[in-house]
Amino acid sequence: MAGLNVSLSFFLATIALCQATRRAAKALLPAGACVSLALEVAGAAQLGACCLELRVLAELGPWAGGFGPDLLLTLLFLLFLAHGATFDGAAANPTWSLQELLLAEASLPGTLLKLAAQALGMQAAGALTRLFWAWELSELHVLQNLMAEHCSSALRTTVAHGALLEGAGAFLLHLALLRLRHSRPACRAPAVALLVTSMAYAAGPFTSAFFNPTLAASVTFHCSGHTLLEYAQVYWLGPLIGMVLAVLLYHGRLPRLFQRKLLYSQKNKYRTPKGKLAPGPEDTQIPAEGRRGQEPGRRRAGQQPPGSP
Repeated sequence: MAGLNVSLSFFLATIALCQATRRAAKALLPAGACVSLALEVAGAAQLGACCLELRVLAELGPWAGGFGPDLLLTLLFLLFLAHGATFDGAAANPTWSLQELLLAEASLPGTLLKLAAQALGMQAAGALTRLFWAWELSELHVLQNLMAEHCSSALRTTVAHGALLEGAGAFLLHLALLRLRHSRPACRAPAVALLVTSMAYAAGPFTSAFFNPTLAASVTFHCSGHTLLEYAQVYWLGPLIGMVLAVLLYHGRLPRLFQRKLLYSQKNKYRTPKGKLAPGPEDTQIPAEGRRGQEPGRRRAGQQPPGSP
């Protein structure tokens, strides 16, 4: 239980430090791109540090601390609730930034800067977490330092299966984010946290359920067991394809590349009025009295025309 308390203290301290960084950036930096990049760095650092510490609990906790999967999933849900409440619009995920580019909501230079900021934040998270582990405040951290040079790969299935799981998870996550992007944060954060927790329960034993290329590169790419190309296929290509498919399904097109819808037919802006046809030249010559009755050419059978014997 002492190890769990140390980890909980680390989570709270990390979130508080990153939140202080956000407030300092808003107060000291000029509004605009500089603040946005600072928020990306802080968000990525918060996400990466919490993920690294949670991975220690997931790998060493069951046999060193007696932690069950219910505790780990609860912690994951609470952490994503905290992320949703504190990220302040930051993506902290390359696929989300690339999605904004595909939706024509961000420029290419701005997107590249965000990707660089996210990578910087992940590097800062790794340095911060390793510094905390070096203090060895719990037995879990002692074991982690002993096993640091021989880390195990997060990919525990075939490359094709792993890419399918990461792509499907990214597809569902981005589809939910697109649906909830204009909703209130109080509703969006619990929904996203619940979805991430559910997908982690399903895909976690196979790929650790990152759904984030930069996070996966920071956590597991340096571990032995698979080549860099295999890692890239699972943790980079899979989520990227899932994101593109989510945008295509939700919008019917890729706004940055295509103006016409590729999946859904476009509706005509102008509707044809559903009324009676306009009277022709012959109808305009019929007097009003004749129109009130029957038309001259449509008399009943046996009816004599006027003036006939």
